[in-house]
Formats: sequence, structure tokens, C-alpha cells
Amino acid sequence: MRHLLHDTRAVVRHNPRMPRLALLRLAAQFGDGMFQAALSGAILFNPERETDPLAIAAGFAVLLLPYSVLGPYAGALLDRWDRRNVLLAASAARAVLIGVAAIGLFVGVGETPLLVLALATVGISRFVLAGVSAALPRVLELRWLVPMNSVLATVASVCAGVGAAASVAVIALIGAGDAASAIAVALSGIGSVVGAVLAYGFGSHVLGPDRGSAGTESTVHAIATGLRTGARAVWHSVQVTTAMIGIGAHRVVFGMNTLIMVLVLRQPTGDAEMSGGLVGFGVAIGFAAAGMLLAAIAAPILIPRLGRPRTVLLGLATAVIVQLTLVTPIALATGPAVDNAHRLLLAGAFGLGLAGQTIKLTGDASMQIDIDDDQRGQVFALQDTVFNVCFVSAIAVAALVIPADGRSIAVVLVGAGVYALGIVAIALNSRRARVDC
Repeated sequence: MRHLLHDTRAVVRHNPRMPRLALLRLAAQFGDGMFQAALSGAILFNPERETDPLAIAAGFAVLLLPYSVLGPYAGALLDRWDRRNVLLAASAARAVLIGVAAIGLFVGVGETPLLVLALATVGISRFVLAGVSAALPRVLELRWLVPMNSVLATVASVCAGVGAAASVAVIALIGAGDAASAIAVALSGIGSVVGAVLAYGFGSHVLGPDRGSAGTESTVHAIATGLRTGARAVWHSVQVTTAMIGIGAHRVVFGMNTLIMVLVLRQPTGDAEMSGGLVGFGVAIGFAAAGMLLAAIAAPILIPRLGRPRTVLLGLATAVIVQLTLVTPIALATGPAVDNAHRLLLAGAFGLGLAGQTIKLTGDASMQIDIDDDQRGQVFALQDTVFNVCFVSAIAVAALVIPADGRSIAVVLVGAGVYALGIVAIALNSRRARVDC
């Protein structure tokens, strides 16, 4: 940790624009944490709205899938337009949408317009984060990318957790219901306002892309071919492809486990120390965030020593063990053993947070190092697509078979199998590097 802090001070001293970009990301993720937790309070744990597993899956699909389809195409804008202007406009638009969503919740609108507003807000949030990731190499020396990604991911996770905790506190103080969720949603707009102010402070084209780096291709054509361009750039780098496989596998299992967690925590528990509902979900998020913190410390140590592909494999292998040993008990426990299974599930959230964030940090480093500046925005947007499509698809499929209490050994074991398949796919992908040599 001391070495990590020393690296952070050195980065700030030699890269004066880095703190502003970092604060922009942190403000965005604080707002995202508040917004998403408030939505959970409004939809998943709100006594005024009843949701079964299929309804939960449908809600996530509406929130994430449309942007996942459009993201790689819109990502072309990050590689053609001044990223400073894109981040400014996106942050301002997100603040407006959050305000409209808060008003809608307060007056009690139906779930359809609420989900449409949430869809637009979450989509713009992901677009902002992709823009920050694409711009990072423009304000940071290459040798600092891995340690700074770790520091940023750590602090950003803390900010998202603090934002989520703030929403939970607001709802707990006011009382569960649409009005409390509306206030929490409105407060989440603070992060967007701060982000817009910070983006405004950058000079023109400081964040890239280079003037003329996109060549003579028209913007319309670049957007239309964004998915193909991003996918081709990923395929041409074996290490980036490896990272995408690891990220996709983890997000599939993360989707399954998220549904399990929501359904399990909505059930009453005999242990007064084990909180359920939205508070219990917040505790689980806190354990996952703690795992991400440890990953941020470990990744700068592991990546130089193991290399990026082996670090991804280590993350997947760790996830298999966690899934089998710490998540499985919740599907099998009965009677007094249920409370212990709850505790193991929280430990599992920590372990999967550690494994998943290690994979994610390795992937970010690969994309920032191996992908050219004029394709980086599209690749990060494609990563968001992999994130969201894998996550939502897993929830949708699991919702078809999982019982209402969330206890399904089959779903848990399939999750372990997905991690194992990811390891096999990476081993097969690594053969391409040997063939090319």
C-alpha cells in the first residue's frame, strides 16, 4: 500500500492534468452509486412495487441492453470528437435526466417511463466512464497506467460505495417508498454537475483524439461500423482478447450471483445480526468493494510478475474456488445453517470482487497499452457491451429456472462451469500468439 501511495504522488507531480480527470471519474461513480442504489430501493426492495425474478431480469434488460447494442457505435464519437466536449455534454445531459427521473418517482409514474429514464441515464454514465478510460493515456505516462488504474479503480469503488450508502441512508431516514427514492435519485445528480464543471476545465483536444487521427472517414460511417472496428481491434491483440474473455466470463457469473443475492436477501433470516432487504444488499456491495480494494493493491504487483494473460487466468481460477466453496452453501443450507451460509455468501462477494476487479484492471491496462488512440474509445465501448450483455443475459436465463428464494445449486454450479470455460477459452486463444510467432 505504501508503494501504491508513493506511485500516486509521483503521478500527480509529473502529470498535472491527471487529478482533474480522476476527479471527474470519481464524481461520476459517486453519482452512479447513489443512482443505482436509489433505483434498487425504488424497484427491487420497495414495498410499493412487487418484483419477481423475471421482473428483475426484465428491469436489468431494459436498463442495460439498449445501450449495450448502441455503445460500440456511439463509441466511435469518442475517437472522432473532442473527448472534452463529449464528457461535458454527457455529464450535463445525465444531470438533466436524473432530475426528470427524480420528479417522475416523486409523482409516482409507472415503471415503464421510469425504466426508460433510467436506461438513458445509465447509458450516458457508461459512456462517460468509457470516455475517461479512453482519455487516460493522454494525461498519463505509459509506465504509470497499471498502478494508476489500480488507484483509480480503488477510490472509484469507494466513491460508488459511499454513494450507494448515502442512498440507503436517505431511504432509511425517510422511509421506504417512491418519495424517499426520488430524493435519493435527485441527490445523485450532484456527481453529474461536478463532472460537467471538471470537464469544462480541460483545454480543447487535451483528452484526444489527435486532430485528424480518424483519417478521412466520415463520422456517420465511423459510427455505423463502430462495432466491427472495435471487435477487429480486440481480435488483433491476443492479450486484449484474453482480457475480454475473462471479463465476459466473470460478468456472466456476476449476473447469476446478483440475482441470487437479491432473492436471498429478500427472505427473512433468523439472525438479528444479518440484515436483509436494501440494507443487506448494501452490506454485500460493501464486501465486494473491499475485495476490489485488495485487487487494486495486488494488480500492480501481479501484472508485472505474471504477465497480463496469467493474471487473468489467476483471477478466473480464484473465482472458481470462491464460487464452489463460498456461494454453494446458500443453495444447500437449511434451518440454522442458513445464517452461516449468509455469512459465507458475503465472504464470496469479497472473493469475487477481488477476482473480478483483478481481471478488469488487467483488461483496462491491455486496452490502454495495446490499442491505438483512434480506436480506444470504440474498444472501451465494446467492453461495456460485453459487460452488460453478459450480465443481463445471465440474469435472464437464471430467472427462468431459479426459485423465488434464490436457492438453486444448479445455477451456482453453472456459474463455476462458466469460469472454467473461460479458462479453457483463454488457453485456446493463447495458441494464436504462438502461431503468429
